[in-house]
Amino acid sequence: MTAALAGSGPPAGTDAFRLRLLDGLAAAITDKGYRETTVADVVRHARTSKRTFYNQFSSKEACFIELLRLNNARLVGEIRTAVDADAPWQDQIAQAVGAYVDHIESAPAVTLSWIRELPALGAEARPLQREAMRELTDLLIDLSANAGFRHAELPELTRPMAIILLGGLRELTAMIVEDGREIREIYGPAMAASQAILGPRADSAEHQSR
Repeated sequence: MTAALAGSGPPAGTDAFRLRLLDGLAAAITDKGYRETTVADVVRHARTSKRTFYNQFSSKEACFIELLRLNNARLVGEIRTAVDADAPWQDQIAQAVGAYVDHIESAPAVTLSWIRELPALGAEARPLQREAMRELTDLLIDLSANAGFRHAELPELTRPMAIILLGGLRELTAMIVEDGREIREIYGPAMAASQAILGPRADSAEHQSR
C-alpha cells in the first residue's frame, strides 16, 4: 500500500482489487502526474487488468476522486491523533502542523494533484471539494474549542477564518511541491499563520460570530 493510503484505515468491506487500483493510481501520479496518467498506467502499477479497473470504477476520474477522499480522511485522522487536547495551545498547533507536514511529505504528488488537478474536473469534483473543506474546517474549529484552548481563554475559531487559514496553507503547499523545495519549509510559515489566527492576537469580534 502506498503512502497515500497507508494508515488511512480503508473502509470495511473495501474490495482488495479496488485498493490495489487506488494504490496504482497514487503510484502513477507520483511517476508522471495525474493529467498524464492513463488507465493503462494505473493497471500496470496495480498489476491487474483494464477489465478489473472498469469493474470497480467507471472512469479514471472516479478512481481519482475516491483516492483523494481516502487521502483527505487520512490527513484529518492523522492530525486528530497527533494533537493532545489537554496540552498548551501552542503545543497543539505544533502537533497539528507537524502532522500536516508529515502527511504532505509522505505523498507530495498526490497532494499537489488534490490542489491543482481536482478543480479541473468541474462539477464532478465539487462534492469532494466541499466535503474536504468542511472536514478540515471542522477539525480546526474542534481544535480551537478543546481543553487546552479553553484554559488559555482563547475564542473559538470561526468557519470563515478557518477557510482563510486552510486556503493559504494549501497554496503554500502547492508552490513548495511544484518548485521541488523541501516540504519542511511549510512548517515555519504554517506555525506563524496558525498562531496568529488561533492565538490571542486574533480579532475577538470575528471569533465570536460563526
